[in-house]
Amino acid sequence: MEQKKKDLRKVKWEDLQAWLKQVGEPAFRAKQIREWLWQKSAWSIQDMTNLSKSLREKLEAEFEIRPVTVHTAQYSADGTIKSGFKLYDGHLVEGVLIPTDTRMTACISSQVGCSLTCKFCATGYMNRERNLDAAEIYDQVILIKNQAEERYSQPLTNIVYMGMGEPLLNYAAVLESVERITSPEGLNWSPKRITVSTAGIAKMIKKLGDDGVKFNLALSLHAANDEKRNTIMPINESNSLKNLSEALQYFYKKTGNKITLEYIVFHGFNDKIADAKELLEFVKRVPSKVNIIEYNPISEANFVNADPEAIDKFAKYLEDNRVTVNIRRSRGKDIDAACGQLAIKEN
Repeated sequence: MEQKKKDLRKVKWEDLQAWLKQVGEPAFRAKQIREWLWQKSAWSIQDMTNLSKSLREKLEAEFEIRPVTVHTAQYSADGTIKSGFKLYDGHLVEGVLIPTDTRMTACISSQVGCSLTCKFCATGYMNRERNLDAAEIYDQVILIKNQAEERYSQPLTNIVYMGMGEPLLNYAAVLESVERITSPEGLNWSPKRITVSTAGIAKMIKKLGDDGVKFNLALSLHAANDEKRNTIMPINESNSLKNLSEALQYFYKKTGNKITLEYIVFHGFNDKIADAKELLEFVKRVPSKVNIIEYNPISEANFVNADPEAIDKFAKYLEDNRVTVNIRRSRGKDIDAACGQLAIKEN
């Protein structure tokens, strides 16, 4: 029976050094291998051309790299690209390149499916199959970066963990992937260009504060009233708005980073001035800005986007009360690539 090879990108630094010593190779080779994996994004051991042929053969005998590949790609009329990414075990996740006049944003996934069952989100109607590892998250960034450069001759400027899954339920791998992307020994990105979005896991938000993260945090709020939020986001039943505001205050105190509150406006549900007043009270407790998001319909739910006039009134009320507000228009809706629409429809 053939022995299964180890995933080279999961081998600990000290274990790699010990292995090199065992096979008679100098310790500095470990640094070269790490550079190939995380700076140069090599997905084949044979690509590591400054390693001797004999060392590459030794590596290939015991290790493998398991790259993510583009399984499908769909192109929106507005320039958005949605990709189905295939993992080494056959699972699929989706990621999106969102081009605008001022930025090129990669929206990436952290889990295969999701366990949180938010009623307005297509991914919430899937089962959670497994977490992604740090390398699988990193690979999505590289593949979307390549798309931006090849199709638009533009560099990737921003990364949002807003695809499939709840990032804070895959905490260790998400933070490791951010480290690989931001480290000088990785892609050397500024963490200020990265946003991690959560449905609201209070204890993990506090842990982000304790860990002193530098990236931006966004909360998918969508209602500033526990009864309404429970209806659309069952996670709120165990993470009430009071607990979330305390966790976000703690996060801000530890990191100094303002939070982005994401608020989808549903027709007849959370689009009235009374709802805006509740949101204003929440904002007063949490140093934050508000992104108002158009709803993108999905076949599994009956929600409808609020009228443009209602959205504008909602935003004006907040602005008149000195809240920083951005109305985020949907992109990629025609290929189900917009916010809340990601779900694998094929295998």
